Amino acid sequence: MSRADEIFVSNIKDILENGFSDEGLEVRPHWEDGTPAHTIKKFGIVNRYDLSKEFPIITIRRSYVKSAVDEMLWIWQKKSNRVSELKSHVWDSWADEEGTIGKAYGYQLGIKHKYKEGMFDQVDRVLYDLKHNPQSRRILTNIYNHQDLSEMALYPCAYSMTFNVSGNVLNGILNQRSQDMLAANNWNVVQYSVLLYMFAQVSGLVPGELVHVIADAHIYDRHIPIVKEIIEHEQYPAPTFWLNPEIKNFYDFTTDDIKIKGYKCSDVKYNIPVAI
Repeated sequence: MSRADEIFVSNIKDILENGFSDEGLEVRPHWEDGTPAHTIKKFGIVNRYDLSKEFPIITIRRSYVKSAVDEMLWIWQKKSNRVSELKSHVWDSWADEEGTIGKAYGYQLGIKHKYKEGMFDQVDRVLYDLKHNPQSRRILTNIYNHQDLSEMALYPCAYSMTFNVSGNVLNGILNQRSQDMLAANNWNVVQYSVLLYMFAQVSGLVPGELVHVIADAHIYDRHIPIVKEIIEHEQYPAPTFWLNPEIKNFYDFTTDDIKIKGYKCSDVKYNIPVAI
């Protein structure tokens, strides 16, 4: 069975059985009809995915890999904040009158900073260090820029990646302040696993562990019946991940350079409301 399924089911059961409910408290998120969007949550969940053993994609519900990777490349490769440059519509609810999400996500990664070696944005600094200084303990990105928070449509949820090289193995830690477990959990795991695969390949390394740290792991009230049904679905073995070995430059990757082979999963579709 898929290890990602086991982790996801364990997380959901733990939240439902032992989580804290904010029902009755004042909350910022709301549903499209204006009703407050309450959650049940757990604080400080840490999940580990060994990419050398299997690709961490759930099978109890279909994960749309191409769309997830397209969003990841929109942030990390295009360094964009313009929703029209994204194929999916996941950011439509947060777009401003100019069609952007403000100074958030990709915008932050694209800001150049001065280093001893020259001017780099955060992505190029990571790529430089992975090739030229792989034993550094300072290879990380952080897009939670307090100076610009007031100009962001949404404060970054997945805000920091720390990269660490052991021998020829590239590991990473994804730090997330908040996560909608139904809508975004495996979506983010897939995205940052693929990012590790890509960074490893262009740096002459092999992917190792992705460690996912979630400060506020929550299930929205209107999602509870859906997750209870999903975790009862049949689980299947993890599929095989393929990345085009010809690509040597991170900026040359497209969604056509990935394939998920043998992906067997539940095809039950749900109308999942999104809290905004």
